[in-house]
Amino acid sequence: MPPLAALRAFSAFAERGGVVAAAEALNVSHAAISQHLRALKAHLDIALLDRSGRALQLTSDGEALAQALTVGFGAIRSTLQEMTQTSGGRSVHIACTPMFATYWLMPRLADFRTRHPEIDLAIDPKGELVELRPGGVDIALRYRTGPRPGLQSEMLLQSPMVVVAPPGLLRDREIKTPQDLLSLPWLEEIGTNEASHWLRSRGVEPDMKAGRVVLPGTLLMNALFAGQGVLWLCGILSPQTSTAGVWSSCSVSPAQAAITSRFAQT
Repeated sequence: MPPLAALRAFSAFAERGGVVAAAEALNVSHAAISQHLRALKAHLDIALLDRSGRALQLTSDGEALAQALTVGFGAIRSTLQEMTQTSGGRSVHIACTPMFATYWLMPRLADFRTRHPEIDLAIDPKGELVELRPGGVDIALRYRTGPRPGLQSEMLLQSPMVVVAPPGLLRDREIKTPQDLLSLPWLEEIGTNEASHWLRSRGVEPDMKAGRVVLPGTLLMNALFAGQGVLWLCGILSPQTSTAGVWSSCSVSPAQAAITSRFAQT
């Protein structure tokens, strides 16, 4: 078993997307993060990082380890939070994807706290589905087409799902069917596979010929803005509603049999 400090440093690197950001998150020097990453590679004798480019990138093994650590450290955090709750009350524990937490939930929390100061909240952003059980997660916010058996479900909001891509990535491509999207690189949030499910529901095997990059939800928009790939996301989070510029998006409503291209300028 590798040292816990090395695993924590690697997890922070994967979540934050860089050595400096990971060092700030853990309140250590970036040299310490680099040392932990080297120690982890030496211990496992597995290449977790691709150092061929200007910036460090996760290899496929690195992505797999990052996902496992996200789940593991998340479980540790949840258990510690439960153990340290005071007898005076317990926080409402909410789980949702990091991207939804960053771009939809967090901007609305200040207003909620103003109206309900008596309610303590614990936000647990993770892409993986969580188990709802007494003493654990109380509310899970997820995109679904209907209620989940055995759980009390209530619609929070309605939004179409869209495939969004920077115009520079599309160039002169004509996108008419889901099959046309397979020639483009894809971005996907760690712990989610909705894009693959949607492609299969349209009779298309998700064989992304230009590759797929799996990232923490907090980094997806940065990768999208940098023109690194196509992103399948909730329509209310589409960059065309919040960022200046021209973006191409394709509606992927479950009711549609094909994709209809549309363009928006803000």
